[in-house]
Amino acid sequence: MKIIIVGQQKFGESVLKKFHEKTEHKIVAVLCEPDVISKSVDPIKEYAESHKIPLFQSQNYNDKKLLDKIKSLKSDLCVMAYVTSFLPKAFRDIPKNGTICFHPSLLPLHRGPSAINWSIILGSRVTGLTIFYPNDHLDKGDILLQKEVAINPEDTLGDVYFSKIFPLGVSACVEAVNLIASGNATRIAQDESKATYETWCKKSNAKINWNKSGLEIYNLIRGCNPQPGAWTYFQENEYFFYDTSFEINETLEHFPGQIISINKNEISIGVNGGVLRISRIKSKQGKLYVKDMDTKVFSVGSFFS
Repeated sequence: MKIIIVGQQKFGESVLKKFHEKTEHKIVAVLCEPDVISKSVDPIKEYAESHKIPLFQSQNYNDKKLLDKIKSLKSDLCVMAYVTSFLPKAFRDIPKNGTICFHPSLLPLHRGPSAINWSIILGSRVTGLTIFYPNDHLDKGDILLQKEVAINPEDTLGDVYFSKIFPLGVSACVEAVNLIASGNATRIAQDESKATYETWCKKSNAKINWNKSGLEIYNLIRGCNPQPGAWTYFQENEYFFYDTSFEINETLEHFPGQIISINKNEISIGVNGGVLRISRIKSKQGKLYVKDMDTKVFSVGSFFS
């Protein structure tokens, strides 16, 4: 099949590389976001240029000149591999078999741009990815295929994305294209009664509320590691928490956010229902590991919301 790939960053590059080097499909064009001054060149752009694959960079997918150029390619399918812009119907319908899109959740659950963050923050034990046919609504198109992955109790956002969804998603994009090429692709309507939507997980969403249960705080930290980083205050300074563990203990009599103990490897903090242990923390000085910090500043006191 003659394939168009729209994508960005390492995931988009990895999908492009997989198709170009490991399949018989032909990549007839790559589209990515325009360059941003002071930021490094997008990896998908670098790969396309280095292999002389036609490249387009546009923020207007309704542009007539762009649409005419895409039509001239006589493509069979468009694959959206990590895309944060809407592709209008005028663009999506150009390829013979339309357009398919990767999304890192089990749709209709966790529609929106920070699907993996929220699945962990909300305490899910299972998530996954979906390849679907996009329409004019956010993440609402018919489903082509889905893959499940487990969220282990200690998994962070980085673990779930880079170790699980990323490699599985690259393979799933190829599998989906092969299903369409062979005439074996299905279209399953999403169950709107089960749909959930969350917006971007930003710093404002990542602020720790010490009045919540210890498990909720623990899930927030995991779901924001490495980005945007769950954070809190201590003596009017912001601290971001990363590597952490949670021990259930209903008998402790500490105030939520109260520092229980400090050693060279971790800070133990009282929370509702147990103890939170933090081994990697970031201050405005940028230090990351507790063993590398001057923990005397935490010797007495409490973190607060």
